[in-house]
Amino acid sequence: MNHGLELRKFVAPEFIFGSGARLLVGRYAKNFGARKVLIVTDLNVIAAGLVDPVFNALEREGINYEIYSDIIPNPTALQVMEGSKIYLDENCNFIVAVGGGSPMDCAKAIGIVSSNHKEVYEFEGVDKVLIPSPPLICIPTTAGSAADVSQFAIITDNRRKLKMAIVSKTVVPDVALIDPETTLTMDKFLTVCTGFDVLSHAFEAYVSNASSPITDLHALEAIRLVASNLIRTTEDLSNIELRSNMMLSCLNAGIAFSNASLGLVHAMAHSLGGFLDLPHGECNAILLDHVVQFNFDAEPEKYKLIGEALGLNLDGISKEEIKSALINKIQGLKDEAGVNHSLKDVGVTLDDIPELASKAMNDACIITNPRKPSQRDVEEIFQNAL
Repeated sequence: MNHGLELRKFVAPEFIFGSGARLLVGRYAKNFGARKVLIVTDLNVIAAGLVDPVFNALEREGINYEIYSDIIPNPTALQVMEGSKIYLDENCNFIVAVGGGSPMDCAKAIGIVSSNHKEVYEFEGVDKVLIPSPPLICIPTTAGSAADVSQFAIITDNRRKLKMAIVSKTVVPDVALIDPETTLTMDKFLTVCTGFDVLSHAFEAYVSNASSPITDLHALEAIRLVASNLIRTTEDLSNIELRSNMMLSCLNAGIAFSNASLGLVHAMAHSLGGFLDLPHGECNAILLDHVVQFNFDAEPEKYKLIGEALGLNLDGISKEEIKSALINKIQGLKDEAGVNHSLKDVGVTLDDIPELASKAMNDACIITNPRKPSQRDVEEIFQNAL
């Protein structure tokens, strides 16, 4: 069937993009009938002063709030359950998340646990949430996860040492207030990691077997924006124009992958990140070129367009030359960004690979990978990345 004629569903929240967007949180909370808000954030975000405007905006509207800030990178099921208990015990009726992917994912999971009165493990997978979350506003402070616009919540299960993917339109926030000014406190390493998260989102959404002309537009624009802005941003961290472009790349990639889903990079990164508690964007960076090598022949024309979006001139050369040029471009970007290291460098051993591959095979993201892998295929990709 023609790519543009296939049935596709597209879901996105209301979002406000631009300087000062976060200052609208009080007005939106009031319009939604907020009585008492659970603010979900982390201590670093509070220390950076990024939650103060939220406090002030809610207070101006006479809205009470409770704070839950015991959230670490890669939030755990235990933190979700603790946050849900506070939400219910404090008689809250609204949630505001302020932070990167960790607070936002945790806030989404707190919402569905609170409304469904179930353990968070019961929502793992696709469309497992019966009752939507309470009203949720997300204010992202990084430019990577796009949790503020997506149908995904990623929660670490410490019992199984993996990241659970919860995929449901019930976890799409009601409003995203996307303010590039909040990203000015990000250091170079976080900027790089989140940039590669965006790049991986866009790559995987574009070649996903659930992609559509609408998601393709957003995915390619995200790739162009990362290619032209990521390295420059790492060299000029206080440049608000560059930060805005990276935030825009994140938004575009989020709209794309939320509706087209992801693929093998994320299935493997969820397994790896849960196993070793590594930054998600770093896991994506390590794996991206190796997965492109595996997937390329399934979508050569799309990967050619990805290469062109990255700035490559690929006219008049063979398919194998296009593949080589694209992989070299990814590796060159990793070199420039300082994340061109191996799985061995982050602590993975050969003996770990069967377990990592088995967990990746059970991740929801693998369903939409353009080439269906066997467990042996996934093991070989992990080995190539060692």
